[in-house]
Amino acid sequence: MNVTLKAARAALFAMVPAELVLAVLLLSGVPLPRPVIVVAEAVILAVLVLEATAAYRLFRTGRRGGLPRRAALRDTYAQLVPEPVRRIMGFDFKGMHSLVLWVARRRDGVPPGATPLSYSGAQTGTMLTFLFAMVVELFGLEIILRAVGAPAGLRAVVFVIDAYSILVVLAIVAACVTRPHVVSAGELRVRYGAFFDLRVPRERIASVRQVRNYNESGLVRIEDDRLAIVVSSQTNIVVELTEPVTAVRPLGKRAEIRTIRFFADTPRAALDALRPETAPEPALEG
Repeated sequence: MNVTLKAARAALFAMVPAELVLAVLLLSGVPLPRPVIVVAEAVILAVLVLEATAAYRLFRTGRRGGLPRRAALRDTYAQLVPEPVRRIMGFDFKGMHSLVLWVARRRDGVPPGATPLSYSGAQTGTMLTFLFAMVVELFGLEIILRAVGAPAGLRAVVFVIDAYSILVVLAIVAACVTRPHVVSAGELRVRYGAFFDLRVPRERIASVRQVRNYNESGLVRIEDDRLAIVVSSQTNIVVELTEPVTAVRPLGKRAEIRTIRFFADTPRAALDALRPETAPEPALEG
């Protein structure tokens, strides 16, 4: 069973790019020998049979272990599909959901009474400019491919890939706008679009201070027990914790965190929201 499962998980990584290459070659009009096509189709069929066999065995094991049907299906999916793949699929789903929220002018995960802290203001203008350049490139490349007589199939593949890239960038912008940091009565929630989400109980917050860092690198970076959520190479809020919390990196790796640096468009609002509430004065005895 372990051998079958490992083989099925490895095949998932290999099948998608191999199928994509084959499709591009066929649609672009590149002549492939018939034996190559037959072998490729046989390999794809074998992989599908392997995946189905592994899924059935996992599902049957879960059912025999007493899991309900839906729980067994979820457990099968979790074991068969590697976590990085599941998380990438989750990014796509959350990104598309964020586009809907953006159009509806709504936000995700901001309960009544909570304080949302936006962080997208420093990067949205740059990303929209980049998006405009991608749209111009999309149509410019189509004109060039037509001029050199590229096959219609190849032009269609290039167009779909470029259009999907534009949709991905738009979804990233929407996710950052609709998924702000959130301060509620019970927790601080630090996010970066659909890629990162960390919940910190307020009782673990030892101190909060404002800083000015303009030379940060990466987007989500963890060094030792220090986490940085970076926007346009900037962070401006530092949160020190009394005890560590577990942060999950975008592709699933976990780390224990004691210090958090993140960016907020209005750092003063972040400091005010995270300021400990004034303790009530004791009642005077009459």
